[in-house]
Amino acid sequence: MLPVAILAGGLATRLRPLTERIPKALVEVAGRPFLFHLLGWLRDQGAGRVVLCVGHLEQEIRAAVGDGRSFGLSADYSSDGGRLRGTGGALKRALPLLGQDFFVLYGDAYLPCSLERIQAAYFAARRPALMAVLGNENRWDRSNVWLADGEIIEYDKRQPRPEMRHIDFGISVLSAAVFDAYRSRTVLDLAEVWRDLSRAGQLAALEVAERFYEIGSPKGLEETEAYLKAQRRGPESRA
Repeated sequence: MLPVAILAGGLATRLRPLTERIPKALVEVAGRPFLFHLLGWLRDQGAGRVVLCVGHLEQEIRAAVGDGRSFGLSADYSSDGGRLRGTGGALKRALPLLGQDFFVLYGDAYLPCSLERIQAAYFAARRPALMAVLGNENRWDRSNVWLADGEIIEYDKRQPRPEMRHIDFGISVLSAAVFDAYRSRTVLDLAEVWRDLSRAGQLAALEVAERFYEIGSPKGLEETEAYLKAQRRGPESRA
């Protein structure tokens, strides 16, 4: 399984004051820090190595996760160096630890899907990037992906079109070569990278069926808590 980059360096302003002294990834959800749920899921999916892209209150994350062995993983860290660099900028700094191809996911999202299936689709597509997408119709957030016949026509988070009825699921696979075009940029939003790749026909798609869960807002935190508690109780509680 490819290494996994976890973006966990944001300020989490929407969850303040909860996140003034604790990073969002360590907010307690269903009795455990959220990141612990995420790392356990990655281990169960067959992942062996993660690279945590950290910034805000990064020492808290380093202390909680350590080298990852307590989660059955190997964990490394890439710091933003005390400067906000954006999601793309954080990944650029982490490239020496990630190798040629790697997963990317957000440290505030729980994503019921198959890593093995996504990885296989990435290599089969023979393109420098693949994004998992979900039919959305503006249900969970504003749709930002124009998907037609299984192909991403355009991704745009800033200026969505009426044709955009899907949303990025929160997990993708990237080639390090994608960032060659942004060598001079120290601050970079990953949404810009996705947009440019989609317009160049270089962003493959894999459509998933089950919704994502996230803790980036109070409502999302409440929904994720309910979902993870139901998962822990077993299938009877979800019938």
